[in-house]
Amino acid sequence: MKKAVILIATFMFVVFAAIGQTKPATEAPVKNPNAPEIAFDKTVHDYGTVQYQGDGKCEFNFTNTGKEPLILTNVRSSCGCTVPKWPREPILPGQSDVIYVEYKTNRVGKINKTITVQSNATTKNVVLRIKGQVVKKQESAAPEKPKSVGQK
Repeated sequence: MKKAVILIATFMFVVFAAIGQTKPATEAPVKNPNAPEIAFDKTVHDYGTVQYQGDGKCEFNFTNTGKEPLILTNVRSSCGCTVPKWPREPILPGQSDVIYVEYKTNRVGKINKTITVQSNATTKNVVLRIKGQVVKKQESAAPEKPKSVGQK
């Protein structure tokens, strides 16, 4: 009798543990039809070719196309050489604003960095990208001496 009670208790424990792990199929995330939405004019800025220690500034314009105020909670870059500045106050529906980005052009080579924008919008994270090439400044070359006759 004692073994039967332990067996039934163990069986009940397993059944209730299995039921507790499953979620009902009817639970779906509820979407807010009035939620703010962020729409950017562009998500990639191509500097093209930039001189060493040249101008690495650019702007990303965006608009709140939703029906509630948009709040940018965090804007972070993929490295310390890229510095974003963003509005800290809520952006009302229909209003536009700007995220300013400055890339420090103190290293020669390709630019391929990301800026992640976190907000209360329907699309929680938007990834912006900057790309281009930093090249050394062209030094003025001294004029070449004309070759005299008989020199190679």
